[in-house]
Amino acid sequence: MPLQARDHDDKKQAATAAVASVPVREPELASRALARIQQCIEKAEDQRLKVTATGALSNDQESEIRNSFTLHVKAEIAKILAPLHPADIAYILEALPPDERLIVWDLVRNQQDGEVLLEVNDAVRETLLEAMDREEMVDAMETLDTDEIADLVEDLPPDVVAEVQEGLSSQERAQLRAAMSYPEESVGARMDFEIVSVQEGQSLEAVFRYLRSLDELPELTDMIFVVDRQQKLKGALPVSRILISDPERTVKELMKSDVLTLNPLDDASDAAQAFERYDLVSAPVVDETGRLIGRLTVDEVMDVIRESGDEDAYAAVGLSDEQDLFGSVWEAAKSRWIWLGLNLCTAFFASRVISCFEDTISRVVALATLLPIVAGIAGNTGNQTLTLLVRSIAMGQVTQANRSDLFKKELCVAIINGLIWGVIAGLAAWLLYADSDVGMKLGMVMFLAMMLNIVVGALVGLIVPMALKHFDRDPAVGSSVLLTFITDSGGFLIFLGLAAFFF
Repeated sequence: MPLQARDHDDKKQAATAAVASVPVREPELASRALARIQQCIEKAEDQRLKVTATGALSNDQESEIRNSFTLHVKAEIAKILAPLHPADIAYILEALPPDERLIVWDLVRNQQDGEVLLEVNDAVRETLLEAMDREEMVDAMETLDTDEIADLVEDLPPDVVAEVQEGLSSQERAQLRAAMSYPEESVGARMDFEIVSVQEGQSLEAVFRYLRSLDELPELTDMIFVVDRQQKLKGALPVSRILISDPERTVKELMKSDVLTLNPLDDASDAAQAFERYDLVSAPVVDETGRLIGRLTVDEVMDVIRESGDEDAYAAVGLSDEQDLFGSVWEAAKSRWIWLGLNLCTAFFASRVISCFEDTISRVVALATLLPIVAGIAGNTGNQTLTLLVRSIAMGQVTQANRSDLFKKELCVAIINGLIWGVIAGLAAWLLYADSDVGMKLGMVMFLAMMLNIVVGALVGLIVPMALKHFDRDPAVGSSVLLTFITDSGGFLIFLGLAAFFF
């Protein structure tokens, strides 16, 4: 380990040395900060090696020099971290090996601990929590809102959760229990309990007085919700209308009644699609009786979209999206065994397909050089169709009514591409082996195989995700592995089968 994680007193000293400032938000800031922190750690390691290499100092002298330099480096890292937004700090922590990560985590300002824990992925959060004591965890949770605490409850020890709940008001405890009761991927688990509401009979002047009495407005407040005495939602009053309208006008005159409402049990992905479709900043969440219980905001929606995209990308190759880049080697290896094993089996199956045509290949050696081309083009075609379909299914655009139309369209695209690129591949094969007595036949085999394989690839790209969806499985899970298996085996069979027929 290049640096030793410092104790509590050292943390206070480095925090004092850091320059307190408002978190900076800049696209490239996190990557630049990461590079600077890595340079600091490398500098400390180089210094340690130099001191050790001299051999002229006593152990106590070497230790004193190393400790002095280590404190200087930590103070420098603390200064780098001080102006960063919690999301940028989370980015840095995820990009560092475990030992270096804990060094940096020790230097994060205490008031940012909770927000950083919210931003990092599950695997990294686990390593950070293991490095915290009970008191630090409680202090971190006290800086968060109720809905944010609910996001972390599953990762916290029961005694910490109990102590955090004791420090909440009765209303906040009720909100926490409500947030924890909703499914993980539901709107209820993502909603914010901080809402501003007024009644429709009030004047804008009264609304102004009410808003000025608040310490601050909740983040991303683009509308004030209008409710009746039973807290049932009647509509919403955009903040822009409050600012430009006559103060004597009433809320009822200016409010919008056609507001998109969400149920806490709605799927968060469906809500994200609605936000994207209607360009929303926030939306009210109401229960079965129509009572306003919270709101969903665009920052949470962006998290849902990002997480969904990451999950699909990893699932396509059989990986989990919530993993530590520098986690346990053994655990990472085990997590990949299933799909690697399946891939190995499919590769052996494809090799057996080739072995069935050994006589044909031995007579026409050129077939072996052309074989990868045919299999590759089928896989590429299938991946294009697969990617398009998985995304469309995730967006809810593929329905029972339009499946046949989509199937016909993609089939027509594959036939056109098959004819065009089949002719090109056939002519290329003919020209390459024009001096051979099998040049014409090779060109014909290449043309037919290319055309048929492009069509097969498109069909597989359509059928695999639709079949997974039919069996209530994620269409992205392992889809690329299945696609590779089918297109490789099918491509070899078609190409070599045609070759056996012609030769």
